[in-house]
Amino acid sequence: MKAAIIYDKNELPQYMDFPDPIAQTNNELLVTVRAVAIKHFDKGRATGKHYTSNAPKPGSRVVGGDGVCLLADGTRVYAMGVSGMLAEKATIDRDRMVKLPRELDDAAAAALPNAVIGAAMGLRFKADIQPGDVVLINGATGFTGRIAVQIAKYYGAKKVIVTGRNQQSLNDLLKLGADEVVSVLQDDESFKAQLKAIHAQTPIDIIIDYLWGHTAEIILACIKGDGSFTNHIRYVSVGSVTGDLIQLSAANLRSVNIQLSGSGLGAWSRQQVGLLFTEILPDMFQLAAAGKLKTETITVKLKDIAKLWDMDIPAGKRLVVTI
Repeated sequence: MKAAIIYDKNELPQYMDFPDPIAQTNNELLVTVRAVAIKHFDKGRATGKHYTSNAPKPGSRVVGGDGVCLLADGTRVYAMGVSGMLAEKATIDRDRMVKLPRELDDAAAAALPNAVIGAAMGLRFKADIQPGDVVLINGATGFTGRIAVQIAKYYGAKKVIVTGRNQQSLNDLLKLGADEVVSVLQDDESFKAQLKAIHAQTPIDIIIDYLWGHTAEIILACIKGDGSFTNHIRYVSVGSVTGDLIQLSAANLRSVNIQLSGSGLGAWSRQQVGLLFTEILPDMFQLAAAGKLKTETITVKLKDIAKLWDMDIPAGKRLVVTI
């Protein structure tokens, strides 16, 4: 079969022949792959830089963690791979697949799950979002942030505030359901003043943070209390695009009713991951099929993998490889 192969001394995958994978247990299925989205997660795992992976092992391997594929009987599903997914064939875990609606195209179906995981899992299981909550999404201009805005509104958020660098993308988020935008390009005092004014008018209940770093420090300073009663704020770290470490004042933890947590692999229970496949993803696929959850993708061919691996993707879009 043809596949995207990466070597320990070469971070660019190559389009090459590779042996077909073989199912190793009764819980694994051999499938034909149709589309795979390329995410930062995949790149980090491929090179050993993501926190869930070790340094790349010597030898060659197929990259890609999930995608759209066909079962032996022709059923089209989204699935997480046991073997690498950027290939004509792959093995999957039969417990980690979801049948896809006929109306949903391969590219959207491949692009959506990672963003749903990065948004819905935090909103639902870490923030326990309730109808009427006010949600702040820090770093919302990327693909996952755009999905998070729409999911927050679907889950009943009364107001969604978004931050980001790209003004055009911020404006686009207003069309997707965001109620107020805050640019992170303004100086710290202006950024802080705008957020404090918003929080004073409509107290923020949930913060979903894809940036961490300096903006997280400012946001935490904005919600620090003064000794009076405060609303319950659930601060959920999902990404760390602008820095992995912050300085956190102990006064932040003592002066406000705050719950600080993270949402990612290792932070969810087995039951919650089960619900991702039985409830959350099927629900989101149906929304997308009905045009109620909007995505933008750029599709490319597997044979061009070496050229497109580090391709610059416009803000808010996802690169999808078709097989």
